[in-house]
Order: sequence, then structure tokens, then C-alpha cells
Amino acid sequence: MSLKHCQTLAPLLGAICQRKIWGHPLRVSLVQRGYCDTAKEGEKTGRVTGQTVVSERKGSVVTVAINRPEVRNAVNQETARRLLEELEAFDADPALNVAVLHGKGGNFCAGYDLKELANQTASLKLEQDVTKGPGPMGPSRLELSKPLIAAVSGFAVAGGLELALLADLRVVEESAIMGVFCRRFGVPLIDGGTVRLPRLIGLSRALDLILTGRPIGAQEALAYGLANRVVPDGQALQSALELAEQISSFPQRCLRADRSSAIYSSYDAPSFTQAMQYEIDRGVPVILSEAVDGATRFTSGTGRGGKF
Repeated sequence: MSLKHCQTLAPLLGAICQRKIWGHPLRVSLVQRGYCDTAKEGEKTGRVTGQTVVSERKGSVVTVAINRPEVRNAVNQETARRLLEELEAFDADPALNVAVLHGKGGNFCAGYDLKELANQTASLKLEQDVTKGPGPMGPSRLELSKPLIAAVSGFAVAGGLELALLADLRVVEESAIMGVFCRRFGVPLIDGGTVRLPRLIGLSRALDLILTGRPIGAQEALAYGLANRVVPDGQALQSALELAEQISSFPQRCLRADRSSAIYSSYDAPSFTQAMQYEIDRGVPVILSEAVDGATRFTSGTGRGGKF
């Protein structure tokens, strides 16, 4: 599946970089602030001075961390760009199966950096063509072809909640707080919050959170379906990594076909019939590539009794 980009917040940014999506050039305004390139291929990537996003490969799993703990991992222009680059790189790397997104220093993400927004001198201009660029938070408008897990600790609010919604699964610590905190300041949800949240938890519950901006704790998030797992404080990242490794161990072509079909039926399918057609069109090729081998292993005794 190709990556899809929707809206961009072109104006908050200063220099111009060029990307290509579906063969067309994409203009995204960027300000570089001490950005350091990731390590060479095959090396682990880690933090260097001033780097706002840290990535680390663990076999077929990559962790991507927002590294601005002094502002509860609020995302500025550079951080948004780096998050986008890291998740695009993950999606394009055939050696990686699952990514885990988290925040350093006890918080997932407190949203967009409102201090940076308040201090902008350039006039605000929004790109109206939703196919031309990333969201203000960076990767929020991507459609990844492989699973992403959010390990949520501390605050995941406003744009941080929207980043958590980008993930397929959310592992949430007991004391974590989620919510549309930007409601108080007139900052709209323009990174997919009004699209993904109703799909995940239903319109009634989504409107409760969107209209009131109230905080929601881990247990209520679990009851809503916003959290997939609740774990003790300090264990979200490790639990998310264990979940990622389990998912990565399965036959990947089959897993991605099923994932793609579920997402298509939820967001894009115009009818039940077309959703069913999409499912079988992507499932049948997997029969020969993975299912026959899997059936052979099962008949030899592997996985009997529901064992993983």
C-alpha cells in the first residue's frame, strides 16, 4: 500500500524542501534547527545533541521516540518533520515489520508546541488540497502499510492524542491522561482527530471528548476502545515492544493483507460488496505464498491446541 498524505500546515515553516508523492513534487515549508541525520544503514540510531526524535532498531521492530521531555514532548516544526521522516523510512524498509511510537521522559506528547505557534511572525496559510502534504504534527496523515503501536505514558493530549490515534494499537499506562485539551485555546483538530476518533470509539463518545475537552484516564479509555491494553506505570514501552515482536513473528504478507482490508472497509469502502471484493482480492494471493506453508506446518503438529 502506498503512503497517503493529506493536509499540510505550510505556513508555520520557513525553508522549502521537496518530496515526491505518487510521482508529483510536494512543497513543505521547513525550518531546520540542529537536525542531525540518523546513523548509517545497519547501525542503531540514537540521540545526538539537539535531536528531537530518536529511533532505534530492534531486529524487525523500530522504536521512534519524541525527545523533547522539557516541554512534555510537544511537537515543533523540526520534530514534526523528523517524525514524518522516521515513519516514512519505517514503511519503506522491507526489513522492518512493526514500529513503536513513544515519548521520552514520562509523557507521550502534549500536542503541538503552542509557544512556537504563538511566536510565529509569518502569516498562517493552510494548504487546502489534502493530497499535498503532511499534517502539522508530521506523520498524522500517513496511511502506513505496516502496524504502528503507540506506547502511551503521561499526557497524550491535543495533537498528541491525534498521533496516538494514528497507531493501530495503543498500550496505555495506568496514570496516563488523554483528551482534546486544545479545546480550551481554540486550536482545532487538524491531524485526523475528528476522523479517526469517531471511527475508533463511535460518534457519541467522540463528541463527548471533542466538545468538552475533558481528560480521560486509562480505564475509561480501555472501556471506550481507545486503549487496547492498560499496563502499570513505567511498562508501556516494554509491553508495546513485546506486542510488536509477537506481531512481527507472524507471516507478514497475510497479516498486512488482513490489516489493509480492515482499514479499507472502515474508511474507504463505498459498499459491503466492494469491501468483500477488496478482502478476497488481497487474500487469495496469500493462499499460495503463505497459507499452504502454514497449513503444512499445522499438519505436522505446529500450533496445535491454539498454541502460539
